[in-house]
Amino acid sequence: MPSRASDAHHCFAFEQDFVGSWRCIPLCVRRKLDLIGLKLKLNHWLALTQPQRQALVDWADDPEALQALRRHLLACTAAMADGQAKPLPAAEGEPWQNPSQLPAEVARAAQQRGVPLDGSRWSRMGELDRFALCKLARPGHDHHNLEAAFAEVVPTHGR
Repeated sequence: MPSRASDAHHCFAFEQDFVGSWRCIPLCVRRKLDLIGLKLKLNHWLALTQPQRQALVDWADDPEALQALRRHLLACTAAMADGQAKPLPAAEGEPWQNPSQLPAEVARAAQQRGVPLDGSRWSRMGELDRFALCKLARPGHDHHNLEAAFAEVVPTHGR
């Protein structure tokens, strides 16, 4: 599956229950936050206006745009009740950034659910799809959207 041109602002079908209202931070924004190294709390997100949240969804993800996003979010959150968004190390060498190595926890989750996911399919996925599966399959996550994510990004037809 080739990467879609709109990974920067693509929302998954399994996220549709909050698309538009933006009551949760969608995975496309969470990926951008990881790339810029910022921890944006749900309270920060909810303190933003609807148009501000939409702008974050629509924000590009090229390197220059991401640096502008970091500056923008630091400025936007500076006066918020929860304090400014916290800096974290920017994502570098994360499992979802490596198309040549299917992470063990994703492989295990796929196998437990009978999803035909192997290294070849993993390598053809776009970064956002890999990001979603890594985030949803990680230990300690509630996994309630994992089956829907697998169904969406790893279709079982054409095994």
